[in-house]
Amino acid sequence: MLLWIVMAALTAAASLAVLIPLGRQTHAAAHAGAARSIYRDQLDELARDRERGLIGDAEADAARIEISRRLLNSDSGATAETPPSRPAYRVERLGALVLIPLLAIGTYLYVGSPQLADRPIGSREAEPTAQGNVDDLIAKVESHLAANPEDGRGWEVLSPIYMRLGRFDDAVRALGNAKRLLGSTAERESLYGEALTRASGNVVTEDARAAFDRALKFDPDDVRSRFFLAMALGQAGRKDDAIAAWKALIASAPADAPWLSAAQAELAQFQPTSTVAATAPSAGPVAPGPTASDIAAAAQQSPAERQQMIEGMVSGLAARLDADPSDTTGWERLFRAYMVLGKPDEARAALSRARASLAEKPELLAVVEQAARDIGIGKD
Repeated sequence: MLLWIVMAALTAAASLAVLIPLGRQTHAAAHAGAARSIYRDQLDELARDRERGLIGDAEADAARIEISRRLLNSDSGATAETPPSRPAYRVERLGALVLIPLLAIGTYLYVGSPQLADRPIGSREAEPTAQGNVDDLIAKVESHLAANPEDGRGWEVLSPIYMRLGRFDDAVRALGNAKRLLGSTAERESLYGEALTRASGNVVTEDARAAFDRALKFDPDDVRSRFFLAMALGQAGRKDDAIAAWKALIASAPADAPWLSAAQAELAQFQPTSTVAATAPSAGPVAPGPTASDIAAAAQQSPAERQQMIEGMVSGLAARLDADPSDTTGWERLFRAYMVLGKPDEARAALSRARASLAEKPELLAVVEQAARDIGIGKD
């Protein structure tokens, strides 16, 4: 409604811009007629003064010439500005009042969007930020923190952004500063431990375990800390302890917990899937995934993003085993991960690499071969 009021006001202004000059022409003509009458009266008065001897002949002639000149000028101007007849003038006014609004409305309907709904100012102001360049926004925050390094809230706000972008070393630094300036909490300690774990290629280091332990002192039910500590047990080869930790975590999980499928996938690496399904609450089938999903951001990730992250973790595990092939539990986890992801050829290729790497360590190779047979890929 406001748009149409504004358009009506603009149309009225445009109409006046045309009508006012037309009216001025009539006033100018009337003024010229009045001027001619004055000049004629002046000529008559000059003639009377001359007859009475009140003015000399020379002065009278000069005054008469000047008045005559002005009279001629007013006559020529009146001829040039002769107003149209009253009916013609009315037609012009009517045309201006009708045609200008019609032309304006027609132009708007042709090139405008009258059917487009109005948008609140708040959403329009927020749009550039949502579409802005993330790197530019991060650069602004980093510049602010460079000038104000004691801004703990700034470090805390920046740290999850670093995590989402995979800048884990920067996340460790940001979370360390946030803890130093704002103090330790269960959330900050568990996020710090996760950042350390991600920075080390998803290996739960001693520093990360210490951070998770501190988080559990603040909150014994902190899910993120329990999740990664269960991972640490598996990575340390403590299979029974890892199974117990995963079962306890899964048993306490809500049915719609975003990290539940990742926990079930971790447990599946240590025991058959059917057992995992019996252990878990009614949460549907086990989703593919070799290790932890990003607990903090899991609820906001799309399935494609989560799958991409899991495959990246599998690649990291494979690279670590190529560098240190003596981790028999790691080989078993890798075989199971490939099978859960539906990549049996990759699992068999990993087994071939394990055989080549452990050829001189028959006792370790025997463990890996048994694990492969249990999974169903060691029958060649």
